[in-house]
Amino acid sequence: MPTAAAIENDAPNGPRSRKGVRTRARLVQAAKEVFEEDGFLEARISDIAERAGLSHGSFYHYFDSKEQVFREVAETMDERLSEPLGSVILASGSSETPRERIEKAIRSHLERYREEARIMGVIEQVSRYDEHVNAVRFARHKAYNEDVADSIRRLQRREMADPKLDPAIAAAALGAMMSRFAEMWLVEGFLDCRFDDAVEQLTAVFVNALGVQDGTDLPLRRPPRGK
Repeated sequence: MPTAAAIENDAPNGPRSRKGVRTRARLVQAAKEVFEEDGFLEARISDIAERAGLSHGSFYHYFDSKEQVFREVAETMDERLSEPLGSVILASGSSETPRERIEKAIRSHLERYREEARIMGVIEQVSRYDEHVNAVRFARHKAYNEDVADSIRRLQRREMADPKLDPAIAAAALGAMMSRFAEMWLVEGFLDCRFDDAVEQLTAVFVNALGVQDGTDLPLRRPPRGK
């Protein structure tokens, strides 16, 4: 039977001690910075270890390869960018109208994407040829779309969204638009516009596409008929 001390020891690629968790996080942050500066192909494990203040050999105590640490960086970024879904769109007990929630979530998402535009550009490139990165992102985006589709269904049941919409198709289309727009604007520089204008226009597109009323006094729950 393993002792408590043995359980606390760092396990390769899965640190259990607090120190190990902190060290792994330092490596992930260091890797993010190196990938931002050098890109994926030119980044070296020795540079990542040095940026984290560790030896080259120490890197392999936590990660098997450059590809593995990159995948963790990509997953961390996707979690950060999708967080507004739970904290804003799907927040329980919120008194904000659907339009207010949509605008707030779009603003938060774009602010985070803008802050992480350098690494997101690298992630977008690598995901096009790295099957693992693409598969993980695909699974996350699929789960995200399912949650958004469920949110649209709830709005339809409350007669607050266009009942003719297919929630799954609408969620996938709007999600794809949002993802590609952010990349084209904040990574590729395809569009030159004010941040607030982008938020306002995207909010209008979402609201119009879903058939959500624009009034700020729109109730979250429709009163019973006859009342």
